[in-house]
Amino acid sequence: MAATRHAQQIKQDSQDYLATALLQLLATKDLADLTVTQVVKRAGVSRMAFYRNFNTLDDVLTAYFGPIITARFADIAKLPTADKLQALGDFFTSFSTTLKLSADRGFEHIIRQVFNDNMRTFYATNVTWHGITSTQQTYWISFMSAGVYAIWRDWLLGGQQESLTTIHDLIATFQQTTMMGLLQQDKS
Repeated sequence: MAATRHAQQIKQDSQDYLATALLQLLATKDLADLTVTQVVKRAGVSRMAFYRNFNTLDDVLTAYFGPIITARFADIAKLPTADKLQALGDFFTSFSTTLKLSADRGFEHIIRQVFNDNMRTFYATNVTWHGITSTQQTYWISFMSAGVYAIWRDWLLGGQQESLTTIHDLIATFQQTTMMGLLQQDKS
């Protein structure tokens, strides 16, 4: 059992070293310009250690950011409904430096995918679906997840010209009107 824990700790250490090294390199270089060789050299681990843990550099970033974003969404899900949108805004505001880096360095697709996956789960478990078919649910969730991400992205990277309340109200309006549109579609 101790050997298993030791092996797991070595694996976790390798993953941590690789993520740290990759993030350090991303401070000055685009993801597309980086190689596994550069990352393992910076991390001080072997290529074998890299490929035991990951297939691509994208996988390193997903493994790093996935748990961070997922934990934040889990915290938000525990809040009363009235506080969830504010908490999501706070999350985005605190994550703005990382979002900007991801946009500048070519790994925003990873942040967006992890965010969208979490938004799908968030909507699936936090929205009341009276009168909405499962197909409508699926597409509404995809539509809203992508839309919420785009709004927050544009707001954060655009200099946050509008108030946080304005952005919250806008998202809430989009959510409500698109849901009402689905319900009215079924009546016609």
